[in-house]
Amino acid sequence: MYVLFVVLNKTEYLDDILTEFVKIGIKGATILDSQGMASALVENRSQIPIIGTLRGIVDNYHPYNKTIFTILESEEMVDKTIRLVNDVVGDMNSPGTGVMFTMPVGNIYGVNNYIKK
Repeated sequence: MYVLFVVLNKTEYLDDILTEFVKIGIKGATILDSQGMASALVENRSQIPIIGTLRGIVDNYHPYNKTIFTILESEEMVDKTIRLVNDVVGDMNSPGTGVMFTMPVGNIYGVNNYIKK
């Protein structure tokens, strides 16, 4: 099993991604309101000298984002889901779109109703 994290800066794609998740059989995901470090530092008016540079960058992007994470059963499902997200957002590598990554999951508890055995 794997967990897929999608930190979505372009939150206007959230509903489309979740709708496509359902279409390919993903039965559960968690969505968190999130904020990048640079945005938090700028917002809190940190005394770190590089804040002026960061402010220019952050002003051009979305200060808040949504973080989606979901458990996927196989590498095939991971690949399929990554393609799906890229299809919805255009290309996750486009500036300001977000970040997506996976991690292996060793043990999982409490989601037996969502994961096939």
